[in-house]
Amino acid sequence: MAALDLFGRRWSLRILWELRAGPLGFRPLQKRCDDMSSSVMRQRLTELLDARVIHQLPDSRYELTPLGQEARHALNPLARWAEHWAATIDPHLADRTDDRSAGGAPHADTVGEGSPEGKP
Repeated sequence: MAALDLFGRRWSLRILWELRAGPLGFRPLQKRCDDMSSSVMRQRLTELLDARVIHQLPDSRYELTPLGQEARHALNPLARWAEHWAATIDPHLADRTDDRSAGGAPHADTVGEGSPEGKP
């Protein structure tokens, strides 16, 4: 399945995750992705551009396309499960979220414009 090939590549999902709060330039995105190498970042961005889940703005920043937003929404249940799993392994993780690299971006179950899923 093509989607599994695309999203199964290392860093692809992380790039989508980091773009969930809005457009980012190459360097800020690279920083949020734990300083992955520039060559790998370029390769993943090219793959995601070709798959039409992200696009590049005129100012060179990257953002999710409508298809990318749909993928992000589809990842929300996995993000909630991952938080539960991490808290099961280490109960101290239940008190915090994994937004350390997201700079205060919306919580994992955020679906719309900053509002948690199912809440106004």
